[in-house]
Amino acid sequence: MSKRFTLVTVSLTAIVAFLVGAIFAGGVARSAVTAGAPAKAGGGRLISRAAGAAATASLVNFADVVERINPAVVNIDTVMRGRDARRRRGRTAAPESPDPFDEPFDFGGPRDRDTRRGAGSGFIIDADGSILTNHHVVDRAERITVKLSDGRTVRARLVGSDADTDIALIKVDGENGLPVAPLGDSSTLRTGEWVCAIGNPLGYEHSVTVGVISFLGRKLFDKSLDNYIQTDAAINFGNSGGPLINSRGEVIGINTAISSRASSIGFAVPINGASSAVPQLRARGRVSRGYMGVGLRDVDADLERSLKLTVDHGALVQDVTAGSPADRAGLRPYDIITSLDDRAIASDDQLIREISARAPGSAARLRLVRDGHDQTFTLKLTERPARDRQDAGDAAPQTPERGKSGPDTLLLGLNVRDLDRQTADRLEVPRDIKGVLITRVEPMSSSFDGGIERGTVLIEINRQRVESAAEYRRIARAVRPGDILTLFLYAPDLDQRQLKTIRVEGR
Repeated sequence: MSKRFTLVTVSLTAIVAFLVGAIFAGGVARSAVTAGAPAKAGGGRLISRAAGAAATASLVNFADVVERINPAVVNIDTVMRGRDARRRRGRTAAPESPDPFDEPFDFGGPRDRDTRRGAGSGFIIDADGSILTNHHVVDRAERITVKLSDGRTVRARLVGSDADTDIALIKVDGENGLPVAPLGDSSTLRTGEWVCAIGNPLGYEHSVTVGVISFLGRKLFDKSLDNYIQTDAAINFGNSGGPLINSRGEVIGINTAISSRASSIGFAVPINGASSAVPQLRARGRVSRGYMGVGLRDVDADLERSLKLTVDHGALVQDVTAGSPADRAGLRPYDIITSLDDRAIASDDQLIREISARAPGSAARLRLVRDGHDQTFTLKLTERPARDRQDAGDAAPQTPERGKSGPDTLLLGLNVRDLDRQTADRLEVPRDIKGVLITRVEPMSSSFDGGIERGTVLIEINRQRVESAAEYRRIARAVRPGDILTLFLYAPDLDQRQLKTIRVEGR
């Protein structure tokens, strides 16, 4: 009996020891894999040391990043008086577009009806007190106050600002040895990369949020210069002007705008554009850019097919501003710019960036294709004019007719009428524009899908003039399902000619 008991005891002890050892060994093995050491995959393959390192690198510890950068982040308070106390809403956006910029934070309490306080964020870029923030944070401010990370509150002055890219440089005088936020390279960013935002939302100082880059090159307000970084890192009122930071602890953007329709859609100005503007802000207080005076769009497959183009790349001219360098040089709508100073142009974005980066007064040699033939033009750039901004309450010109679907909608889904002089004057349509007024766009039609809007003037269809409703009906009746059409339009609310393509579908 005693021997049997002893045997059972020894067996149980051995089993328990085996299980404890297996559990311990498994825990150690998991720790080793997490640390990036080689491990075997399910199929017996050895996971490379590089792959393990990449997996470990993705586990970013933003606590270390924040500890380094937070001292360089500042809180900015502004005060405005008089008529300017009614703060502008920045670049106006359509109801379906992202909300413009943060409204000033109302601190509550008694205040003069003609005085308005605002709040935002910023970050120090050199030890003597230069601070980057948003233009809309300090726009029209009579007094700017900065609270440093050590708790001190000091006055700041505006050095310069650029409304087109929404950046501003302010300066705290008499300071030395301030903590500085290192600047990164926003051109190397990738969608899905981890980032964090630091700022002062609703007055909660040095708040940190983390997310990823959701999209690069987002256009919100100006299709020519806009190049926003979209992120799902939470950005709230008061975050404007604060840094967006990568996992290496470098500032790669300036938090700028939020969407009113979602809590996880924010936008930042790429730091490369902001840092390249700093020398001009310091020297002149503003940024000057080269300007040709053309409206552009990319050449895509639909445009190539509908207009029977002989090139599949470049920037297609859809509008030429009267009196501009392009107008004086002789550029026309439908010209396709394929090179700038013998450097190939692949897209309208590329051409806009390269022209904007040049100094006003410099020469630009353009090679273009016009009606299938290569031509060369040389023009002298002027300074890009300040953007004309509408008040938030301004509405686009509206036409009184809504109408119902009629026989003239045909396959295109458009109702049009002749553009009489009285209507043209009311909509401020230039005298040289002849066309028909679009009074209705049928929902779910080809034109609706192509972004054609009521209240615009239709000038041409596939380069055929449309100067009357009768001409429109004649052209529209010849359209067949599967056709691709290019519509040349004038938008009175934008004072701009546009080229839009539509794919005709059966009804």
